[in-house]
Amino acid sequence: MPKKLLLLPPLSVSSSFRALRARPAAFPTMNAARTGYRVFSANSTAACTELAKRITERLGAELGKSVVYQETNGETRVEIKESVRGQDIFIIQTIPRDVNTAVMELLIMAYALKTACARNIIGVIPYFPYSKQSKMRKRGSIVCKLLASMLAKAGLTHIITMDLHQKEIQGFFSFPVDNLRASPFLLQYIQEEIPNYRNAVIVAKSPDAAKRAQSYAERLRLGLAVIHGEAQCTELDMDDGRHSPPMVKNATVHPGLELPLMMAKEKPPITVVGDVGGRIAIIVDDIIDDVESFVAAAEILKERGAYKIYVMATHGILSADAPRLIEESSIDEVVVTNTVPHEVQKLQCPKIKTVDISLILSEAIRRIHNGESMAYLFRNITVDD
Repeated sequence: MPKKLLLLPPLSVSSSFRALRARPAAFPTMNAARTGYRVFSANSTAACTELAKRITERLGAELGKSVVYQETNGETRVEIKESVRGQDIFIIQTIPRDVNTAVMELLIMAYALKTACARNIIGVIPYFPYSKQSKMRKRGSIVCKLLASMLAKAGLTHIITMDLHQKEIQGFFSFPVDNLRASPFLLQYIQEEIPNYRNAVIVAKSPDAAKRAQSYAERLRLGLAVIHGEAQCTELDMDDGRHSPPMVKNATVHPGLELPLMMAKEKPPITVVGDVGGRIAIIVDDIIDDVESFVAAAEILKERGAYKIYVMATHGILSADAPRLIEESSIDEVVVTNTVPHEVQKLQCPKIKTVDISLILSEAIRRIHNGESMAYLFRNITVDD
């Protein structure tokens, strides 16, 4: 037998309209307005949340409520203490000395927000970890690409970072990456805080850093000098996968196959290309971690007649005995941004100065949430910057 259909009496047009008007608060329309946003810190230590607090103060927002901690067995646990459904979420993660713990905190928080139905999850990572491992070395791996894949799998949909060690790293990601620049803030510091900066010369401590130094020199209308020679050890001199497998003395060679022999590199004695005598020398780079090469460069510049030496870098990691080595060296001042927490190093060495870059990060967050163009933040930025 065919099933009977239960027919309901139709509502009149007026009664239907009254029914819809009676429930707008309980059932908002889907296209009512742009969703809200929240800013979280993926690290609970005071040194790492300092930048997040500066950013939220500029945005006029409160830091999202969450708990991040390590259990007794070393596992990382993240708990989100408020609703994030349908919102744009920005996770600020500064990288302390314990890099691997910071990476896990970021991954777990992103995944927690993803399962909590956040609309978009944007990672604000001023210093991107493992950025130096972006090329194949012998039988190693490209760890930076692995990290990019892990972040995408965890739920991130966008990343804001600053001065990637290699700009090509952006190609490792399957989602947008905004690589902001700290150079406008460092240039401003040179103009306002270095007396008689017109008598300065911009120095690249190796040929690899020459493009960055040239960009600074052209913008400040200053001279350029490059240090080159035996004391320098660059990434390009390291073996990569093309030298694998290693040469074997008794290796068999196919008859008739004679490849031309590659001549071994021999660096000239260390020299300074450019005049630094009677000048202020300003060494520029993107990262200052192990400071031995900077200290050696400062000694050479002193020998060549520079009477004051500054070091400018975006990321001040300053590992191991860096503060002590800087304090005992010919370097007069080291200027870095607060992309990496280094308050302890500043207490150990008064020569270390900090430039705040929370302004550009907060503006990037505001523009991304409002769907505005990011072009203003990249004005007058070239490929070499």
